[in-house]
Amino acid sequence: MDFEGKIISRAISQLLWEKEKTIGTAESCTGGRIAEAIIAVPGASKYFKGGIICYVNDIKERLLGVSHDVLEEKTAVCEEVAIEMVKGACKALQTDYAIAATGIAGPAGGTKDIPVGTIWLACGSVDNVVTLKMEEDHGRDINLAIATNKALQLFCDFLKAEEAPENGSGS
Repeated sequence: MDFEGKIISRAISQLLWEKEKTIGTAESCTGGRIAEAIIAVPGASKYFKGGIICYVNDIKERLLGVSHDVLEEKTAVCEEVAIEMVKGACKALQTDYAIAATGIAGPAGGTKDIPVGTIWLACGSVDNVVTLKMEEDHGRDINLAIATNKALQLFCDFLKAEEAPENGSGS
């Protein structure tokens, strides 16, 4: 894991410890890299419950409850699937939050409509999910490294935004 990932993972650790909340992951293209980054911080067993690597649609449907119709109509690489993966992971793993990733890391597998490098990231809770779409291809290894860090940063920002209304300062 790179230095940036370690810093973000430590920030997530601090926020989850303070909130006494739990997290899990649902990963397709990242294949467990997000979970690996989270557990790299000592004490992660207090808040990280587990992850589901759902590389194929059948697992997305059976373990996470992703809609078969959405997978058929829009493919696994779409915002709706990423959102359903977060909600499904929260339910399956019984966590407060989840982070999900689904996409085409490369080098092959892309289409005209969904080129290599297209990765949807999502995080949040059953009731509140935020998403981010990546669209640049830097080669498989770099695509996965960037997706992992962006997913962690998206979740860290989500946690900080959730805190803002409670403290009244908005920052």
